Amino acid sequence: MEPWELREWHADFIDACNRHDLNAVREFVAPAVRRAHLPGGVDAWISDFADLFHAFPDWQWKRIRLVIEDDRLAAHLRGGGTHLSDFRGMAATRRRVNVAEFSMSRVEHGRIIEYTSSDTESLIRSQLGS
Repeated sequence: MEPWELREWHADFIDACNRHDLNAVREFVAPAVRRAHLPGGVDAWISDFADLFHAFPDWQWKRIRLVIEDDRLAAHLRGGGTHLSDFRGMAATRRRVNVAEFSMSRVEHGRIIEYTSSDTESLIRSQLGS
């Protein structure tokens, strides 16, 4: 994919995430995706998103900056939502969280095959008081 195609591809990926459309998100991620410090595979990725969207039903991301080099994307995003249900053992607080996220992805044939990012769960927990 050319850099301009990756830019549009990433916009479509973020759109699927912001719609909380897990089936659409799955189409952007390779079945055997490798995630640094997290369980690999698309099913683990989808499960993590399902947990996030259940706990924060209004969760949205906004792209701040996207840098593309060859088949790699570096993204700076802002993510946030209101904690309205259980999140990894934390009862709903009704608090709004807003986190900066940084990620690196490698894309092959229109799917993420490698992914690493900042520890969003720790950032969320710190804002919820845990």
